[in-house]
Amino acid sequence: MFTVTKDKALQTTTTGALPRPSWYTANLRGLPLSQGFSQLAYREQHFDCLACHVAAQHRAGIDIFVDGDARLDDDVAGRSWVSYATERIEGIGIPRVEVPPAGFMADKGPGDLMWEVIETRMTPPVTGKIGQTTLQLDRAYKAIAPMTDKPVKIGSISAQILALMLTDEHYKDRLELLMDLSVALNREYHALADAGAPLVQIEEPAIHQVIADPNQKIKPEKWVEAFNAEIKGLRGKCEVWCHTCWGSPAAQRVASRNQSYKAALPYFDQLDIDVLTVEGAFNNGMDLEHFGSMIGKDKKIALGVISHRTLQVERPEDIAEFIRRALKHIEPERLILTSDCGFGRQSMSRMHATYKMIALVRGANIVRKELGLPEAYIPAADPQLSMVPLKG
Repeated sequence: MFTVTKDKALQTTTTGALPRPSWYTANLRGLPLSQGFSQLAYREQHFDCLACHVAAQHRAGIDIFVDGDARLDDDVAGRSWVSYATERIEGIGIPRVEVPPAGFMADKGPGDLMWEVIETRMTPPVTGKIGQTTLQLDRAYKAIAPMTDKPVKIGSISAQILALMLTDEHYKDRLELLMDLSVALNREYHALADAGAPLVQIEEPAIHQVIADPNQKIKPEKWVEAFNAEIKGLRGKCEVWCHTCWGSPAAQRVASRNQSYKAALPYFDQLDIDVLTVEGAFNNGMDLEHFGSMIGKDKKIALGVISHRTLQVERPEDIAEFIRRALKHIEPERLILTSDCGFGRQSMSRMHATYKMIALVRGANIVRKELGLPEAYIPAADPQLSMVPLKG
């Protein structure tokens, strides 16, 4: 159900994670978010961080805000994207250092950055049946919602990625584990929607990651079934987004630059979602035609047009040209403009992230003007507000 992007073309947003301020040193370390909010130091830093994120997005003229994943601990390479969930799901035990046999690790070992990143993941075991969860995504939404009149998108790791990463010592059947995780997280998303969140973003189906793996025992059809169980009933309450990417720990690639979504798109089209987010900047738009022709008209495409992996801030003119290429295959009312993945996860400074967002909206405005669409006001690009006077 389109609640935020209905009848709107070329809306702008980012994936979700934003760099934490250096002074935000408090962490939850497994505590419920509500308990963190009861502690003065954590509450003050968390809410002040949210205010910084809101100000940066307002300054850039972004249409759909994110909370920057402010609840996640400040861990190596974004480990808390995973651990925030695993620390708060009944049936998952204490983590231990393991390097899982992921395909992209086959050519890596000591001396590789990704080896250290994966080592810090500290894979948790599943020690019992998946039970209650305490992610409290609804509280995360309520913390930021009063700070802005813009719609705010809250996202969280999917059951699918958790099912791939966990060491199963209980189920002995990873599909059964996947389904139980899906049902458990579905309750969290409904609590978030019931709190008034206009958008819910589930981050990462596993389909595009495993479809070429001959050793994968769970077939793509079952991943689709599980993902739809995870989001069951949500589209009657809010707009449902499914984020996909090719990995982002420490801003590193875990896939070939020529990696294509094409084989996974027929399965993505079966997901009960409103918006599919995809990387575009990563492979220079090699799948643009496929996105337009293989994803049904009932879904919108949130296309990554700026990179989270580079510190070079894209030029608005280059972003505009990329958008024009996308519009040859995707109608403007179906196209949302975003980042490939999040700017957090130990990838870049706040200044880099802010100016990438500004460039994103400046590039969108170039194309909006060409199409006769309303342009977004960008306070950061207002000459009258510049601290450096312009000559001539």
